[in-house]
Amino acid sequence: MPFEFARHAGYCAGVRRAVELARQAARQALENGTACVMLGELIHNDQSLEEFRRLGVRVIDRLEDAPADAAVILRSHGEPPQTYEKAEALGLRVVDTTCVFVASLHETVRKSAESGRPVLLLGDPAHPEIIGTAGFGKGMVYVLRDADAPLPELTAPVLVAQTTYPPAKWEEAVEKLSARYPGLTPIRTICTATQQRQQAAAELAARADAMVVVGGRKSANTRKLYDTCRALCPRTCLVESAGEIPEGFCDIRTELLGIAAGASTPDWSYKEVVTVMNETEQNNMEQAVPAEEAREELQETVQQTAAVQEDAALTEEEMNKRSFMDDIEATLVRIRPGQTVTGSVVQVTDDEVCVNIGYKSDGLIKREDLSDKDVKVGDQIEVEVVKVNDGEGNVILSQRNIVNRKVWEELMAKNDNGEYIDAVGKEAVKGGLIADAGGVRAFVPASHLAQRFVEKIDQFVGQPLKLKIIDVNKEKKRIVASRKEVLREEAAKKKEEVWSKLEVGAVVKGIVRRFADFGAFVDLGGVDGLIHITDMAWYRIGHPSEVLKIGDEIDVKILSLDPEKERIQLGYKQLQPKPWDNIVDKYPVGAILERKVVRVRPFGAFVELEPGVDGLVHISQCALTRVAKVEDALQPGQMVRVKVLGVDPEAKRISLSVREALAEEAMENITDEEIPGEELEAPAEEAPAAEAEAPAAEEEAPKTEE
Repeated sequence: MPFEFARHAGYCAGVRRAVELARQAARQALENGTACVMLGELIHNDQSLEEFRRLGVRVIDRLEDAPADAAVILRSHGEPPQTYEKAEALGLRVVDTTCVFVASLHETVRKSAESGRPVLLLGDPAHPEIIGTAGFGKGMVYVLRDADAPLPELTAPVLVAQTTYPPAKWEEAVEKLSARYPGLTPIRTICTATQQRQQAAAELAARADAMVVVGGRKSANTRKLYDTCRALCPRTCLVESAGEIPEGFCDIRTELLGIAAGASTPDWSYKEVVTVMNETEQNNMEQAVPAEEAREELQETVQQTAAVQEDAALTEEEMNKRSFMDDIEATLVRIRPGQTVTGSVVQVTDDEVCVNIGYKSDGLIKREDLSDKDVKVGDQIEVEVVKVNDGEGNVILSQRNIVNRKVWEELMAKNDNGEYIDAVGKEAVKGGLIADAGGVRAFVPASHLAQRFVEKIDQFVGQPLKLKIIDVNKEKKRIVASRKEVLREEAAKKKEEVWSKLEVGAVVKGIVRRFADFGAFVDLGGVDGLIHITDMAWYRIGHPSEVLKIGDEIDVKILSLDPEKERIQLGYKQLQPKPWDNIVDKYPVGAILERKVVRVRPFGAFVELEPGVDGLVHISQCALTRVAKVEDALQPGQMVRVKVLGVDPEAKRISLSVREALAEEAMENITDEEIPGEELEAPAEEAPAAEAEAPAAEEEAPKTEE
């Protein structure tokens, strides 16, 4: 079937540049292990966007949804100035793919607004290009779909248009608005690529019997391209891929098929149309084979009629012989190349297998074309006819072709259903791994072997792999597959299952994976939660490693859940005993303890009884005799014996005394014979109560969080 491409089709220079910049950013993010997102769809074409989804780029609607330090791709339609300012404030790296024509439109609007001239902007008010352009007008931009839209009285406005605005409608708008605004300055901002595609498609549609327009249905320029072609060629269809071409769209009446593509359509997408149409035509030719057979049968009938006339002169014995041979001939099947038949193995040699397929001669299969190497005489096997006659009267068959075709069909069915395929690593090559998927060659790019960079590709050779098909070459029967996509989807599924089981207040088990200065990350079986440093212990700590170790399996309490931001706040101390619980029983009044001095203040010294619980030794209780400074008696880090004077659980205060501990120790060491009838003098009149002298703001031990 003759076909012709429009002179201008597929990616324009601006879109090609945008796609290449975005592809470089995505690959760089993959190599660096950082995130890469796209603010809105780069272009309106799902086939092009699928490539970026495979590279791990996700589309976001707000800059706030971008991960910290992520690369943000700004689409070719352009963005208002506020977007750039917000991205800078959030610390995001901007990858600007704005089309040069759109950027020129932005500059025209900005300069007009700065000079105080209002701007009339022709285009779709909801289109991202229009929204972004209006942001440069400082409130002086009036968006209108066409020249008939209502407008206020304006002085010397500037007229511009969306870069994909139809040229004919532009000329009409200039004429109408010039009459309304005598001081109007029209500045043509329509992209030449769009106009070229419209003109080229129109020229081709006027000559073609049928037109196929390839492109995204959400693309404004593709829809306009379709409308242009349909007006000139009623048999026009709009498809996003070759698989959407209606069955029987091109028939014997189609002498010329025209193919046009929008500026956001990748080259391979519209060229695939030709491949599909050629395959369809070839199938139609194969289906025409029975008609050829019918002509052969008609010819045989004529010959048989002539033979009947000859039979009248034959003897009865000759008639019986001919009738017997005719009966045998009638039982024989007719075969053609590519046909699948079932036969019986009648002979097996070292080089080939002979199969009776019911034809006038048996078929031969070379050993290398056998998928079942253990066939024996009498086996029924399914084979494909490769040649009806190899020049020596032999029928050439193949068993491997059938198996390969079935495997291919199974792989394509799994691909259509979104299922994974099983393969085995076969060979490490430059750029990736060759895998064997049941006899079909599958290439796995190095960037798709794992979720992180793989240094040694050969470690996958001989290993069973679960893969997802990401690209198909139907002509060469080859596929490109990804192991990383499988891992990512399985991780996402596992994460979803884990999230469905999490509840605030529940106690779950987790494994400590890594530390940060502000807390510890705990793996809950597919998702990570954070224990903030303030939720690790009832006392103040400087680093998570003071309480936990990497690899510890611990119980944690879920404090809060944020599924949208995928954040889980966990608590560890909430499951640990509070230091001040049963404090009166643990430290009864009068008890003598040996502990460490942790802090010294002008009014006294704090002694740590246990982590999170400190007691105060007032300056008057630091020694047996009065001291001018606490440091004269006690130093941080010093081990001292103290006596518990008082415990206040509600105020979380414990009063301690070194003086009384020393006094009791001295009394224990003095016998009645050494100092008869004398008691150790206690200069109580010199030291007021510890609680009374300590400043209220600092006398208490640091309180822990509840």
